Amino acid sequence: MPEMTDTQLTRDIARSHGLTPEEYEHIKKILGRDPTVPEIGMFGVMWSEHCSYKCSRPVLKLLPREGAKVLVKAGEENAGVIDIGDGLAIAFKIESHNHPSAVEPFQGAATGVGGILRDIFTMGARPVLLMNSLRFGNLESPVARRLLRGVVAGIAHYGNCIGVPTVGGEVYFDESYEGNPLVNAMCLGILRSKELVKGIAKGTGNPVFYVGSATGRDGLGGASFASREITEASNQDRPSVQVGDPFLEKLLLEACLEMIPTGAMVGLQDMGAAGFTCSTCETAARGLAGMTVDVARVPRRETGMTPYEVLLSESQERMLLIAEKGKEDVIEKVFSKWDLHAEKVGEVTEGNLLKVYDGEKLVAEIPAKALADESPVYVCAEKEPAYLKEVQSFDPLSLPEPKDCGEVLKRLLDHPSIASKEWVYRQYDHMVRTDTVFLPGHDAALIRIKGSKKGVAVSTDCNSVYCYLDPYEGGKIAVAEAARNVVATGGVPVGLTNCLNFGNPMDPEIFWQFRRCVEGMRDACLAMNVPVTGGNVSFYNESPQGAIYPTPTIGMVGVLDDVDLRVPSFFQKEGDVIFLVGETGNDLGGTHYLAVCHGVKKGIPPRLDLEKEKKLYDLILKAGRDRLLVSCHDLSEGGLAVALAECGFSREKLLAAHCPELEKVKPDAVRTDAFLFGETQTRMVVTVEKESAEAFRKLAGENGVLCAEIGAVGAGKLKLGKWIEASMKELHAEWREALPKRVGVI
Repeated sequence: MPEMTDTQLTRDIARSHGLTPEEYEHIKKILGRDPTVPEIGMFGVMWSEHCSYKCSRPVLKLLPREGAKVLVKAGEENAGVIDIGDGLAIAFKIESHNHPSAVEPFQGAATGVGGILRDIFTMGARPVLLMNSLRFGNLESPVARRLLRGVVAGIAHYGNCIGVPTVGGEVYFDESYEGNPLVNAMCLGILRSKELVKGIAKGTGNPVFYVGSATGRDGLGGASFASREITEASNQDRPSVQVGDPFLEKLLLEACLEMIPTGAMVGLQDMGAAGFTCSTCETAARGLAGMTVDVARVPRRETGMTPYEVLLSESQERMLLIAEKGKEDVIEKVFSKWDLHAEKVGEVTEGNLLKVYDGEKLVAEIPAKALADESPVYVCAEKEPAYLKEVQSFDPLSLPEPKDCGEVLKRLLDHPSIASKEWVYRQYDHMVRTDTVFLPGHDAALIRIKGSKKGVAVSTDCNSVYCYLDPYEGGKIAVAEAARNVVATGGVPVGLTNCLNFGNPMDPEIFWQFRRCVEGMRDACLAMNVPVTGGNVSFYNESPQGAIYPTPTIGMVGVLDDVDLRVPSFFQKEGDVIFLVGETGNDLGGTHYLAVCHGVKKGIPPRLDLEKEKKLYDLILKAGRDRLLVSCHDLSEGGLAVALAECGFSREKLLAAHCPELEKVKPDAVRTDAFLFGETQTRMVVTVEKESAEAFRKLAGENGVLCAEIGAVGAGKLKLGKWIEASMKELHAEWREALPKRVGVI
């Protein structure tokens, strides 16, 4: 039994680790005694919201996890896995690194990338792409500009150095993220289905190896730090921010993947949040086994480290590997080849206890499942937010229509949330590995799978203003728009991962937002038959200015059986016919137009009809397979006018939408500003060759989808009816320079 300590002292220490008095008493009941300081630290991190999901678990059960092609379900392992046929599978996941990035943006973002990479190659998959979803405050703020520069530099540093392409993502700017940026990192990897690796400890007597980098004091308490709000004193939490080494992670990646065909490995687990503690208890719990480890054997890069520090350190580039007994020399040989530590630190045992020694001294003895799976679960109070009645009662149609629609278009293209993100993604290496098919800027990223005709399309999406104004509808739309972007490229959605970013769950209004967003996501997933394979919940996203807008970021993944059938997002050649697909209504509530031109974030956001959305997907996918589509682009922020401008902003040349009689297509009941800048859902702009126009029109009718021919692709000037006529060169310059001029690089 570990040495006992003073009861009052341990209670005080428990409180400093975020454990409530009731949780402390529960721990005593589990152990049958007072916990030691290392044990308090272990429970503190594993029972933190960041690791245990003690507030969100009941709500997350609403999301559909089943699917015929799902090989690893949400919550079972480090990442979800989907079978894509031909003996291949994809592992993918998205996670947050918001709090660390707020305090130390470069390392916070860099280690967010490193962590999500390890989640993927832990499954036996080779990472082939990175994505991200980033949100910052108003760029008029020096703090927002500093955070943006640091985060982008950190993402670029880690991804570029390790040699995994960052192929896309999204960047938004809004005052609600002032002081609390969102940095959500996503990774996808490819594996052979038969080589799937589990994070499991089993087989009594099997050795447990610590592999990778040495342990330091960086990242201490990172999981606990991520489970509380950001305050003006959060700079004191810099020790909770990890420090990454992408070159070392590259060695670790190659060594781990080299281990797979040797048959010497039983299980593999990343030392992420909660470090050594998390990796030991989770692998033992999954295997219904016990484990004995000795922290004195853990390689260290700092002197005088205590068992507590070794157990809780979140130093990067480390793994726990469970080997087959008798094959220790294979492990040591492979990791020695890659110049990495491979130290035997313990073994799998019978029973259910995780025993931690420091040499001969027993410092912790805890049932593994108590740490990993049996944290308290809280049913949080919920209350509809008081602000909703006021914001939803606002009628956008009471506002005057603009006198100059051309000027409105310029203002929208100049807004950093809509403007070109080239300044961001040109810092990323998006061509390494030579598999990138669609460069950043398309509706979805697209890569080919080497040795196969298959392609994988990925999109990250969420309109947080919609979620603020109507969390249920916003959750639905987040899923639908991410799927729409994947479908636009020709990909069939097969699964999604999510990163649910919200404020303090102890606030009943925040938790009500959370539940309603998840309910909206659930209904959209069920309608589209797309399972949720995992993700991350990030609560306590609040700064002294208040909580962020609810932001359930969706990472949607689609598969193309033949990558040659891909559909680009941009106009390809003059003379092609332009169709507006879908119906347009007076949907101005929560739109970018309303915020930019009227300074209003109110109204009821667009409604989403899931049945119509599914019909649209079926049409676009069938038209793509039949090679009818030349290009396809969804309508989102800024509506039709912005979408038509963006369609002409390809890297190769500027092409323009010539729609001189567009007003003939506008429904009589729809206002001009709603027609041009409204954000009615379930719409796309497609182009087809003249010879295919009738075939596309017929196919749309057969699928029950409204479409209207609105013009043709031309050059020179964008012409939208009697309302807008503007030089594409000038619009492009406005759109391309908006972000660089705000961050001070031009």
